[in-house]
Amino acid sequence: MSVDEAAPSEDAVLDGRLVLRQPRRGHRVGHDAILLAAAAGARPGEHAVDLGAGVGAAGLALARRVEGVAVTLVEIDPALAALAADNAARNGLADRVRAVCLDVGAPAAAFAAAGLTPGSAAHVLMNPPFNPPQNPSPDHGRRTAHAASGGTLPQWVGAAARLLGPQGTITLIWRADGLGEVLAALDEGFGGTALLPVYSKPGAPAIRVLARAVKGSRAPLALLPGLVLAGIDGKPSAAAEAVLRRGAALPLRGD
Repeated sequence: MSVDEAAPSEDAVLDGRLVLRQPRRGHRVGHDAILLAAAAGARPGEHAVDLGAGVGAAGLALARRVEGVAVTLVEIDPALAALAADNAARNGLADRVRAVCLDVGAPAAAFAAAGLTPGSAAHVLMNPPFNPPQNPSPDHGRRTAHAASGGTLPQWVGAAARLLGPQGTITLIWRADGLGEVLAALDEGFGGTALLPVYSKPGAPAIRVLARAVKGSRAPLALLPGLVLAGIDGKPSAAAEAVLRRGAALPLRGD
């Protein structure tokens, strides 16, 4: 591998509002991270935790959109955690965004040692690995980011529940065909779930589902009108452009 191939690339997202350094191989930042950030309903002065943050795309996009929100990026890979911290600094967000190298499945004591005590967050956002482990990628980074066992989602939701204070919110993105897994994982300790399907084009099955739920809520589930990413002509929809390029929020229940 040449020096150039080994060096991280620098890629603009949100129409240049963020510039992210990321590995050239393995998992790369895509639409999912930006959609996740857009669906997280944080407010200025609150603390949000991005679990499995990678190079920090979702958490940094949230910090860029919501002035005054503090974000902790949690990432298991030391190299990616270092890139996340560097990305926060390069984008002028280091005063509100920090990165910690930590396994989402680590015990509460490890989180507390990193300054993430139980009940310390108002919001948790996550893009967990969601592909079945069959035929995993030979690339370690891509495999870690994408492939999950059956217990991954409940474990991540459990970590979020511990970090959240009363009425705190969890926001996640998952495969649309795994909606049952999402609802089952959120059934313990969360309610008021709002679901927003994401479609690649009109008339096609949903490819992703965004879910937001409230810790301790007893409110009923809400299925919201979906987001269509592109028209039948293949051009990005106006709604998708607003979110993916201009950094608009995706309003879910209570926004």
